[in-house]
Amino acid sequence: MSGSLWLKPPTTGTPLPAIPPPRRADHPGRTTDPPATDPPGGSTPATAHPTGEALAADPLDELAVRLEEFAAVAVHPDEIAALLESDGMTDDHIRLTYGRADSFALAEDLYARVERRHHPAPARPPGGAWHTGLAGCLLRGLVFALPGLAYVLAAPLLAGEPGRFGLPGGTVPLLAGAVTGWVWNQALSHRAYTWLGLGDRPAAARALLTGAPAGALAGTAVSFAAAAPGEAPAALFAAGQSLYLAAATVLLVLGRERALLCALLPLAGALPAFRWDLPDPLRAALLLAALTASVVFAALVLRPGLRRGAAGRGGPPRAGSLPYGMFGLGSGLLVLQAGIGDTLVSGAGAVIALTLSMGPAEWLLHRFRGESLTRLRTLTTAREFRRAVTGTLVLCLGGYLTVLVALTLAATLAWPGAPWPTPPRLVTLLLVGTVLWLGLLLQAFGAVLSAAVVCLLAAAAQTLGPAAGPVAAGGAAAVLAVLTCALLVRPTAHRV
Repeated sequence: MSGSLWLKPPTTGTPLPAIPPPRRADHPGRTTDPPATDPPGGSTPATAHPTGEALAADPLDELAVRLEEFAAVAVHPDEIAALLESDGMTDDHIRLTYGRADSFALAEDLYARVERRHHPAPARPPGGAWHTGLAGCLLRGLVFALPGLAYVLAAPLLAGEPGRFGLPGGTVPLLAGAVTGWVWNQALSHRAYTWLGLGDRPAAARALLTGAPAGALAGTAVSFAAAAPGEAPAALFAAGQSLYLAAATVLLVLGRERALLCALLPLAGALPAFRWDLPDPLRAALLLAALTASVVFAALVLRPGLRRGAAGRGGPPRAGSLPYGMFGLGSGLLVLQAGIGDTLVSGAGAVIALTLSMGPAEWLLHRFRGESLTRLRTLTTAREFRRAVTGTLVLCLGGYLTVLVALTLAATLAWPGAPWPTPPRLVTLLLVGTVLWLGLLLQAFGAVLSAAVVCLLAAAAQTLGPAAGPVAAGGAAAVLAVLTCALLVRPTAHRV
C-alpha cells in the first residue's frame, strides 16, 4: 500500500439549519397594551413582555411552529436537541422560558407535538457530495497497488544472505521504513484534509510541503537504523520507498491520482520480469524513472504552499491527527501479517488483493454514507432508519468481501506458479478485510481512536502469537462490528 488510506471527506455537508426568529403579529412600530381586566369567559390573558410585546400562553407552541419544518422530518428527538444546542439554547434558558429540564426534554416534547411527514424529494442526487464515481475510486486502488511492482524489479538487486527472523535478506529495513511512512503519512493526510475542509488549499499545500519531506527523512533514518551489516542496498531502496510514499501522499491528498498513475507507468516494465530476466541497469532505470516522476509531480502541485502567509494561522491541533497515524500503523501491520504466508508467492497475492481492494472499499464507504443521508431525509421514524442503515451496512460490507475474494483469486491466476489459498488462509484474509473496512468506516465518522486501538491490539496479538492470527482478526472484526452498529444506527451520527 502507498500514500494515504484516509477517507477524503466531501467538500460540502448537511449542516443544521438555523432556528427561525419569532414572528411578530403586530405591525412594526405598534405595541400591544395588556388588557386592564380579564376577558369574558375567564380565560387567562397573555403575559406582557417588558418591551410591550405579548407572549403566547405557552411559548412551546410558538417554538413548535417555528421548528415545524425541521421537526416534522426528524427521525429521533436527538436531532431536534442537536438543533436547539447549535442555536445556543442553554439548559437555564430552557428551564426559564419553556419549563423543561434540558434540551433533550424539550426536544421530546417538540417531537411529540409535530406530526411526522416525509422529507420532500431532494433536488440533487441522493447523498449529495458523498456519492462519488466508481472510476475514481478504482483509480486510487490501482495506484495503491502498482508500487508493488517496484519490489519485483528490485528483487535481484536486493538479493543476499538470509535475513533475521527467518525473513529474506533486507526485509527488516524495508518493513521498518514502510511502517514509518504509513504512520506519518496517515497523520499528515488527516491534517492536510482538515485544511482542505476549511477551504484553505494553500494551507493544506503548506502542511504537505513541510510534512512530506520530514516523513521521507524519518522513514530513511528508521530504515538505515534497522539495517544489519550487508543490508545497505535494502536500506537504500527503503530510502527511495520513503521518498515515494511522501510524494504519493501529496498527490493523493490533493486529488492528482492521474498524475501519480502516469508517474508509475515505468513500473509496468516489471511485467516481463515475471518470465524473463531483465538487465540490472534496466531495472534500476525503471525504478529511478518512476521515483523521479513522482517527486517532480508532487513538487509541481505544492507550489500554492510557497505563497506568503499560507497556513499562517494556528490551524487544527496536531494532536488530533495522532489517532489517524495510529490507525495507519495498526492497519499496515495487519496487511503485512496477512502477507506472511506459507510461501512468498501466496503472501504476495494476499497483499496485492488487499491493496487493490482499497479502491472498491473507498467507493463502498462513500456509497454507505450517501445512502444513509438519503434514508435520513426520507424516513420518519428511528426504527425504520435503524433497519435501513443496518441493511445498507450488511450489503456494503458483503460487497467489499466479495470483491476481495475475486481479487485474491485473480491474483492467484495471474501469478505464475501461485498456489490456491487454503480455506483457513482465505478466512483469515476475509477477517482482516472486515477489520480494515469497518475501521475505515468508523474513521470516516470520527471514531478513529476506537478503530486504531482495536487494530493495534489485533496486530500486537498476531505479532506475539502468529498462530493466533485468525482468532485475533476474528475478535477485532467482532468488536468493530459492535462499535459500528452502536454508532451508526443513531440518526445524529449522520448529521455532519
